[in-house]
Amino acid sequence: MSEISSLDEKKKANMVKKIHEEAMQHILKKNKQYVERANKGRNKVIFEPGDWMWFHMRKERFPNQRKSKLSPRGIGPFQVVAKINDNAYKIDLPGEYNVSPTFNVSDLSPIDLTSPPT
Repeated sequence: MSEISSLDEKKKANMVKKIHEEAMQHILKKNKQYVERANKGRNKVIFEPGDWMWFHMRKERFPNQRKSKLSPRGIGPFQVVAKINDNAYKIDLPGEYNVSPTFNVSDLSPIDLTSPPT
């Protein structure tokens, strides 16, 4: 009798392991789908030190420079000094702005200085 019950226990254990593996595969598949949907409209922009870019002046960060709706929202060009990580860059910012020179990539836009303006 103990041999039969031990076989049943092994089958149950294998069945539980199989269920866990299937659940994990399903979770990984869904996570991949969520990431694809979340990044669908995003453009991945990566700057290198020496690249030229302009940055968006947000009201929260630049209250003195953004006084009206008609003021320019972006200023530049500025040069990237260092890459902190894929989302943050340190730029060569003059001291007149009185803010940290580290910016999130969402505030930065690349400038192509090689082509003539139209």
